[in-house]
Amino acid sequence: MLKIDLTNKIAFIAGVGDDQGFGWAIAKLLKEAGAKLIIGTWPPVYKIFKLALENGKFNESLKLSNGQMMTFEKIYPLDAAFDSLEDVPLDIKENKRYANFSNYTISEVAKLIEKDFGKIDIFVHSLANSPEVKNPLLETSRKGYLAALSASAYSFVSLLQHLGPIFNKNSAALALSYIASTKAIPGYGGGMSSAKAALESDIRTLAWEAGRKWETRINCISAGPLKSRAAKAIGMIEYMINYSKENAPLTDDLYAEDIANTAAFLLSDLAKGITGSTIFVDKGLNIMGISKDSKSLEDYPM
Repeated sequence: MLKIDLTNKIAFIAGVGDDQGFGWAIAKLLKEAGAKLIIGTWPPVYKIFKLALENGKFNESLKLSNGQMMTFEKIYPLDAAFDSLEDVPLDIKENKRYANFSNYTISEVAKLIEKDFGKIDIFVHSLANSPEVKNPLLETSRKGYLAALSASAYSFVSLLQHLGPIFNKNSAALALSYIASTKAIPGYGGGMSSAKAALESDIRTLAWEAGRKWETRINCISAGPLKSRAAKAIGMIEYMINYSKENAPLTDDLYAEDIANTAAFLLSDLAKGITGSTIFVDKGLNIMGISKDSKSLEDYPM
């Protein structure tokens, strides 16, 4: 039987703050395969996340197939918008949601991981944010556009820069993208489509550089729409899901576990010949050139 074995592999997943979404699902599949999990959580939700774990709010979601509970070796507060403490504006440092935290920038977290664990084998980037995501691109400010690229694309570059030196040989990294990187998706604004396009371009370049420098594989999953808490911020996720079900070749529901299954494969030795690739896990929606539910096709038999 073909089996993904990540026994004793150490995986760092940046961008988990609840039991929904792709980051959590990927963490769970990696744990099922034997990996040890380290989590990076945005400081404003860190305490809420930790309290929910301690109070048993996620107990059902933590259950593994063998009846045991998923555990995390450590959870670090992480704001991937900042490379070092010098980059953090004073208003953020003094904000009550940050005031009690230290060592939450990318370089600081990387140093803590090295101190606590030495080397790691797997890195998953499950981060994306735009303060103006509901704005059409034509109405997006320079500040909002650059913020989207910083949080959603450059954060992967920076995390790889700082984590790369502590990668074990034959390590693997993974980022998450969306079809708006290659297709126009009205309503997916604020520079997010640009950020996803930049991320996928960076994946290819980083695959070359990290492959030669650290023998690390770099891949990306372009995931279909999922009704996660983060996706709800876009304001149109229900429409995106309905559109996909109407027009994709496969009409059944897409689950976070579908993306996690592909992630586990890409992060394992089963995929040791794959790097620099963006894999679509979207029920085939990306291949479609026309909309089956378009009114202009309503009299055409399909």
